[in-house]
Amino acid sequence: MRTTAFHLVTRKETPQDAEIISHQLMIRSGMIRKLGAGLYTWAPLGLRVLQKVEQIIREEMNAAGALEMLMPAVQPKELWEETGRIDDFGGQLLAIHDRAERDYFFGPTHEEVITDFVRNEINSYKQLPINFYQIQTKFRDEIRPRFGVMRSREFIMKDAYSFHLDQQSLEVTYEAMKQAYTKIINRIGLEFRCVLADSGAIGGSGSQEFHVIADSGEDAIMYSDTGTYAANLEKCAAVSLLDNRAEATEAINKVATPTQKTIEEVAEFLKLRKNQMIKTLLVAGTEQPVALVVRGDHSLNEVKAVNLESVASPLRMLNDEEIKDLAGCEAGFIGVKDLACQIIVDRTVANMSDFTCGANENGYHLSGVNWDRDASYHAVEDLRDAEVGDPSPDGTGTLQVARGIEVGHIFQLGSKYSKAMNAVILNEQGKSQAMEMGCYGMGVTRMVAAAIEQNHDDKGIIWPANIAPFAVAILPMNYQKSERVRRAADDLYEQLLSMGIEVILDDRKVRPGFMMSDFELLGIPHQVIIGDRALDEGEVEYRDRRDMASTRVNHDTIIQFLTDRLQA
Repeated sequence: MRTTAFHLVTRKETPQDAEIISHQLMIRSGMIRKLGAGLYTWAPLGLRVLQKVEQIIREEMNAAGALEMLMPAVQPKELWEETGRIDDFGGQLLAIHDRAERDYFFGPTHEEVITDFVRNEINSYKQLPINFYQIQTKFRDEIRPRFGVMRSREFIMKDAYSFHLDQQSLEVTYEAMKQAYTKIINRIGLEFRCVLADSGAIGGSGSQEFHVIADSGEDAIMYSDTGTYAANLEKCAAVSLLDNRAEATEAINKVATPTQKTIEEVAEFLKLRKNQMIKTLLVAGTEQPVALVVRGDHSLNEVKAVNLESVASPLRMLNDEEIKDLAGCEAGFIGVKDLACQIIVDRTVANMSDFTCGANENGYHLSGVNWDRDASYHAVEDLRDAEVGDPSPDGTGTLQVARGIEVGHIFQLGSKYSKAMNAVILNEQGKSQAMEMGCYGMGVTRMVAAAIEQNHDDKGIIWPANIAPFAVAILPMNYQKSERVRRAADDLYEQLLSMGIEVILDDRKVRPGFMMSDFELLGIPHQVIIGDRALDEGEVEYRDRRDMASTRVNHDTIIQFLTDRLQA
């Protein structure tokens, strides 16, 4: 490709609304252009990268035995009413109407559509297992779209759905998809972690996320520093920090805390450490309010809390009036002694002794409180956020944290959708049963942004070789004026093209400094600089974009030199 025949429009200025590096560089390099909030046009340069990501995904999905198909982006509302998921997605669903005033959604995901397809196509266990996938546009009406294509409203996803006779078969395909995702991200050339995850609005039992490691990642990834354990923060198990409960050594004592309500204020006032205190949080329950108790220096994990059977979803803290009716005090003075509701304590809290908590009376706290003697609880659960330095849940090493960009999520759905939509087959005994399902999503557009977040420097993008828009860039100095430079550049260009190598030749009438800056921004992995001075010595200059190291190469051997580099 010659630049004069290609749409290449770069910008020196960083857009004011571009908060993260991938958004900035995708705009500056001309990969994407904003159409509206969370809506982007992919220019030819960006599309080349996007299609390479798609192709790697397609090849690995096909190799894993999945069958490609394509479902409509627009989905009848009735399908979502069958599964009852409209409230789960809420405002993210883009509702549309046709001329007959029939209701539709622009699909944010396709569980309902694929289940409808399968219930009409599959009727016997002999047709199972089967795994369908598509690469298609989705729309989720984000409240605040941001970070460019990282969290846009319209995006491209690869979503796959498998159907099975039993759980054992589901687990086999789930593992195959896990391995396929691992191969995809490795082929793209990114550092990542596969972590335990919460299933969220998709539902089901087990799920795992694939996170590209990057400082700009929205998710906190907890992992063992010596073992293999890894989970996102919302799913990471937090073990008890106390092996057992020590004997009580203090008598319970009511102490005045006239204006001190927060853990920090009470700890400072009473000269205590925050880990000597507990905090009691009152939340709405499925039948009655529930008290959730964590240590004073710990944070409640809301995802873990809402997954408790007795806690209402979505999670809601009691308001001031409800707190007063239940505990008889303001929020800052709630305690566990004589609290008339179900009390669920974190694992660490269950082993605490001689602790301080609210007295359920405004202006007072209780010190020297001990379980069984002064207060009791109904259940022990994992309620808190795991923290750096905690023992790893697998018993190996301690937890560390990294930031991650979620690019893939796989789920064991079970029969959630098949039962709701009556997707049944006849089993080996001739009896009707709901199929077991798996779901496997991968963000295609997000993968491109994640690759940039992990591969850039202060000059621009550094593309991993397998998804670079071009493999080689030829940068001739004074192409328009020097016949010798033009001939050398054209000859090299034609030879590389004939070898099937993706090459771009900058034949624009621009200054050398501008050209070099542009291609540093574009991040083409291998760059050949041709100038009169080097040709005088029978050489050209090769530059590796990743380390910016320059090498003089004999002009007659540059083809072999590039071939060796491309195959490395």
